[in-house]
Amino acid sequence: MTPKLDVHTHTIASGHAFSTVQEMAKAAAEKGLEILGITDHAPSLPGGPTFVYFLNLHVVPRTMYGVKIMMGAELNILDIHGTLDLDESLYKLMDIRIAGMHRLCYKPGNITQNTDAMIAAINNKWTDIISHPGDGTAQLLFEPIVIAARDTQTLLEINSSSLKPVRNKKEAYANNMEILRLCRKYDVPIILGSDAHISFDVANYEYALPLIKESQFPEELIMNDKTELFLNYLHK
Repeated sequence: MTPKLDVHTHTIASGHAFSTVQEMAKAAAEKGLEILGITDHAPSLPGGPTFVYFLNLHVVPRTMYGVKIMMGAELNILDIHGTLDLDESLYKLMDIRIAGMHRLCYKPGNITQNTDAMIAAINNKWTDIISHPGDGTAQLLFEPIVIAARDTQTLLEINSSSLKPVRNKKEAYANNMEILRLCRKYDVPIILGSDAHISFDVANYEYALPLIKESQFPEELIMNDKTELFLNYLHK
């Protein structure tokens, strides 16, 4: 697979990343990408931008260096009800919306409550992608999550960054393998995410690709080299 898109990346606006929008776009062009998603963290994560940043997304050119730029956010699942931060009026200004659980924003409940929270986020009509569902932030039942993703046409991410040994996410390997097994079982497409926090990591799927190979996950269910299908999938 030759990647043509990476839609989960962060810039200096997230507060803990190290490259600008232009630097990320230039790296995407150098790597031959057709689509780059800039999805800086929503405000509930400490250090993230305020709502004014998202209100001003319109100033960013949607093509840079020949790459289609999609401006959006990685929203935070805040509670066991699946509440997302920011307001629907801001979602409308975004090209793409990712939702995920982060330890600094989400207080885990029991496994059923956590699963219900993620399913509620999946059922939110604005959610396009669930970020790093397998990273172990909360205990989850993956089968109902995969079924919900299938039924709502929401993409589940296999996040390469969370698999890095330095991240020490001990459950990430087994969880992501289970997600891949279930997505294959139910014929549900997935998307690889670099979760790049510096331009050098754009489209870096170094730690996700071995799981794809090991699980013998079908190439036709991976969105990263299918730009037209990906865009059509978002327009659910």
